[in-house]
Amino acid sequence: MCAPFLMVGDGFRGISGMHVIVFGNEKGGSGKSTTCMHVATALCRDGHRTAAIDLDVRQRSLGRYLENRAARNASSETMVATPLPVAFPPGGRGVPATADEAREVLAEVLRGLEGMADFVVIDCPGAFTPLSQAAHERADTLVTPLNDSFVDFDLLARLDPETGTARGPSVYSEMVWRARQLRAREGLPPIDWVVLRNRLGVQFMHNKRKVGTALTDLSRRIGFRVIPGLTERVVFRELFPQGLTILDLADAGTGGLNLSNIAARQEMRELMAALALPTSE
Repeated sequence: MCAPFLMVGDGFRGISGMHVIVFGNEKGGSGKSTTCMHVATALCRDGHRTAAIDLDVRQRSLGRYLENRAARNASSETMVATPLPVAFPPGGRGVPATADEAREVLAEVLRGLEGMADFVVIDCPGAFTPLSQAAHERADTLVTPLNDSFVDFDLLARLDPETGTARGPSVYSEMVWRARQLRAREGLPPIDWVVLRNRLGVQFMHNKRKVGTALTDLSRRIGFRVIPGLTERVVFRELFPQGLTILDLADAGTGGLNLSNIAARQEMRELMAALALPTSE
């Protein structure tokens, strides 16, 4: 089990020894919260002190996932390692209305975790908000899950329908660029931006190849890495009410693993390896 965390202090800079992983995507349905929960749990199961923050104060998909997990742990003899959720907004404060207020509130939370968390995972809402902007500015690793379609590709860049090449960055890519500029001015390390091809189909299709080619070309132009994510599987929907991840099934008292579960677990391990997080002791 992960240790509890406190929330005290303020300020933006000087948060050392803690890696912030932000999951951001301004379009819903990409499996963002599910992937965020799986990454947080993988880190916690590997012995890293891990905190989780859900900035989607309306839908709270990650928050509900964590609540389901806590309820299972409380009612089961089989305890599974879990990231500890950090209440947001802290101290009964309202949701920040401006970027400056959001930076101040998020900095307060992160300062409180200094020296107590190795990793903080932050799940952003599927829309632009001041909190989302502040989180992107604080990201050491930014993970942007995308469905394998040109509808989601449009989140990153405008595509020329005739040539298949990108005309220019989208509003989301421009927000990431501004976050990178701010971090440079603050003397912070650059963001490692990772685009995750999520909810992939199991068959190779022409559209999948075209999206892959376009992403590879765009990655060189605006500076992100492309890695494979998780295949579309029913099991991910079934795990949410129990608060479990695919990594928990072998020791959560839910029975044996079928072939699809084993394949999904391997995909998750490969995803963690591709993220290349600073997990060495």
